[in-house]
This record gives sequence, structure tokens and C-alpha cells, in this order.
Amino acid sequence: MSNLSAPTSVSTPVVVPVSRAVMWLVGTAIVAFALYYFIGVDQGAYSIFGKDMHIHEFVHDARHFLGFPCH
Repeated sequence: MSNLSAPTSVSTPVVVPVSRAVMWLVGTAIVAFALYYFIGVDQGAYSIFGKDMHIHEFVHDARHFLGFPCH
């Protein structure tokens, strides 16, 4: 007789790469929306930080370079 035996366990599909891809996608979307807000939307007058113009002045040249009007 031979010592060959049938496999006793069933392999399960690996889900780690899919969840890692989803996490990268969600993280990238959050960073992209944050950059879009700070460069394209935040103008100081209706900023989420009140009437602070520091972010607006920091990204002022980038706004014009990317085609966003600001004044």
C-alpha cells in the first residue's frame, strides 16, 4: 500500500490583497479630496478654519497655475 493520503484541509482564498487595495483607494481618495479643497475651494472667506488666510496664501500661486480663480 502506498502512503498517499487525501488532503484533509481546504484552502481558503486570500482576501488580504483586495482589502489592501481598497484601503489604498480610500486613502488616495481622501487625500485627493483634501488637496482639491485646500487648493481649489478654500479661499479664506468661507474657510473651514474661519477667516484665516494662511492656507489661501500658501497655495495662492498653485491655484493660478492649476486654473482656479481666486480674486
